[in-house]
Amino acid sequence: MTVTELGPVFFLAVVVILLVCRLVGRALRALGQPPVVGEMVAGVVLGPSVLGLLAPGLETALFPPELRPALYVAGQIGLVVFMFQTGYEFRSAGIRAVARPAAMISGAGIFVPLALGVGLTYAVHGRVDVFPKDVSVTVSALFVGVTLAITAFPMLARIITERGLTGTRFGSLSLASGAVDDALAWVLLAGVLSLTGTGTGPLVLALAGSAGLVVVLALIARSGPRLTDLVNRRGPDELLLITVVALFIAAWYTDRIGLYAVFGAFSLGVVFPRSAPVDRAVETIAPISRIVFLPLFFTYSGLNTDFALLASPGLLLFTAGCVALAVLGKLGACWLAARLAGEEGGVALRIGTLMNARGLMQLIAINIGLAAGIVTPSMFAVLVVVALVTTVMASPMLTLWDRIDARRAPDRPRAERVGAAP
Repeated sequence: MTVTELGPVFFLAVVVILLVCRLVGRALRALGQPPVVGEMVAGVVLGPSVLGLLAPGLETALFPPELRPALYVAGQIGLVVFMFQTGYEFRSAGIRAVARPAAMISGAGIFVPLALGVGLTYAVHGRVDVFPKDVSVTVSALFVGVTLAITAFPMLARIITERGLTGTRFGSLSLASGAVDDALAWVLLAGVLSLTGTGTGPLVLALAGSAGLVVVLALIARSGPRLTDLVNRRGPDELLLITVVALFIAAWYTDRIGLYAVFGAFSLGVVFPRSAPVDRAVETIAPISRIVFLPLFFTYSGLNTDFALLASPGLLLFTAGCVALAVLGKLGACWLAARLAGEEGGVALRIGTLMNARGLMQLIAINIGLAAGIVTPSMFAVLVVVALVTTVMASPMLTLWDRIDARRAPDRPRAERVGAAP
């Protein structure tokens, strides 16, 4: 297929992706699911697990192999903008008010599922054909553990906002715990990726490059007021150009040092100058990225997901084990940590429920693993199941906790039942 022929194929594929994502999203919204769940499911529907099974000729015509690189690059644009916005909306000041319990909850939410994932991998390695042959068991175990430890912080924040719980104890604790959890998980993932190279060269590059990135980010953070004054003097178009150029440079740099584009995008967002003009610039690029480019990432993930690979009893048991340990290690550990920190039972349950959702963040991680050669197609399918199940669980379980509390205390407002503001 020539480049000229690829253009019309790309445009038609984008139309199909956007329409299917919107239709599935609306259907699942009626079941109380956030839009990201609909897009995740739509990506799987358009891949070999559903469309490829029902109409393989149609799937090949819509998404030929030559199209996949274009979908990948376009999806990366959506990802880096999404991660930049996530970092930009990250507020460390909100963490200080609930620092002690948030530290306990996020620590438990990282290290318990990490340990369970590592233990499961060592237990089944060599018994289940799901790991790459040329990747050490240590790297595979750490990668599985890190992916089980990830939390979907942006989705967590969206659910809290949509339910009007931002000012509650539950909302503040969940946001703080989820933010710290995700930041730690990305650092750990970067560490795992640095172990995948041959020899010491890639590791040295990753470490030196990371040190350089930290220095640059620290300088940007310390120069915040001066940078803010500087960018505020620019016109809207020029400021938008500066933002996009800085974002793409950060994404390029972290890709080149072996940490992948999402790390640079998120890190830059955290230290980027805050002001009303910058807010407007971010708000300008975010919708087109979220509505047009990010769904392409879900479809690219769906094209790499074939649930038929899980047909063997061993892989099905391994998948069930991953899901069970993911829920136990995240929901259970965060609930217990919140209780040990002195939180009420209802608050602890809701925190554990939200921290358990992996959502888009786990899909990003496993796509990075696939690109790095750490993940086989069958392992990819296993971890997609974990992401889907834990994400779909969140909203129904929160509704269930609300109904149980409503029966116990029907005269109290919901915000009071899940904890007053800290």
